[in-house]
Amino acid sequence: MKILGIESSCDETAAAVVEDGRTLLSNVINSQIDIHAVYGGVVPEVAARSHIEVVNPVINQALSDAGLTWDDIDAIAVTYAPGLVGSLLIGTLAARTLAMLKNKPLYPIHHVEAHVYANFLNDKAPEFPMLALIVSGGHSQLMLFRGHGDFELLGQTCDDAIGEAFDKVAKILGLGYPGGPSIAKAALNGNPLAYQLPKAKLAGAYDFSFSGLKTAVLRAVQREVGVDFTFPSTGLAARLDDVQRNDFAASFQRIAIETLVDKTAQAFRDYNPKSVVVAGGVAANQELRRILSERLPIHIDYAPMNLCTDNAAMLATLGFYKAQKIQPTSPFELEVSPSLSMNNW
Repeated sequence: MKILGIESSCDETAAAVVEDGRTLLSNVINSQIDIHAVYGGVVPEVAARSHIEVVNPVINQALSDAGLTWDDIDAIAVTYAPGLVGSLLIGTLAARTLAMLKNKPLYPIHHVEAHVYANFLNDKAPEFPMLALIVSGGHSQLMLFRGHGDFELLGQTCDDAIGEAFDKVAKILGLGYPGGPSIAKAALNGNPLAYQLPKAKLAGAYDFSFSGLKTAVLRAVQREVGVDFTFPSTGLAARLDDVQRNDFAASFQRIAIETLVDKTAQAFRDYNPKSVVVAGGVAANQELRRILSERLPIHIDYAPMNLCTDNAAMLATLGFYKAQKIQPTSPFELEVSPSLSMNNW
């Protein structure tokens, strides 16, 4: 069964074809990073306009790269939640239109759940029960999957997602966007123990919080350069030297990563899953991978590097498994849901 996936939840326009939920036939991603880097973050209106310009060419390229025509496609899977409403509307409109014109079944996909399914494109699929750490610019969640469509939310961020915190701290330090890669690069030359930063203590055993850590970095930088809390954050980077900048990057990354690992290790001890997967853009962070491998007595599954960030291959993969269990959605009835939480099928 060949599934065409379409992704447009934020600032990537992507399309991919996956066969039988295991074999990646094509994967096309049009990134808007260069566009939004000027602003230091994603501008929703700009993102939506860019999706309009490239969504059809990206879909056509995915079919061409796979060596397929529409006659070979069995179904369409598209992100309908969560994400930026304008961006979601472009992808779903394209998918709905194509489903009607080409007479293809349509499966709406939850973007966060789909991130987990990028791991099913590895040589060996994860086993259930499966503990999943989902970490990206918009999401930080710990999930327990007992089967396809059967999962439980164990914990999540109470404020900022970890990727968002990386972006905001990078901006304070004068590092590039997106913040994850730029902080990781600077941290390689920094001392992770140079600055003592707080680790949030929460009532929920598996919940995260990064807002306080972000503010702690801001206050520590202000103290380091000799200004008070009224000094604007936009002016701090110019007062830091490279040693300070790298040390702050390393110190922040250490606490942020330890926060994730502490909660994941606790959930592993409590639930004893057969497999552990890490999904989302932050899964590419090498320090996260290193510390998790030290703390967890099990092989940890990661998606291929090119499938950690937003892509359509993960949608097509999840679409295959949904097609085995549920009926497709009418293209006349599908609506986007920008803030929808994950729900069992």
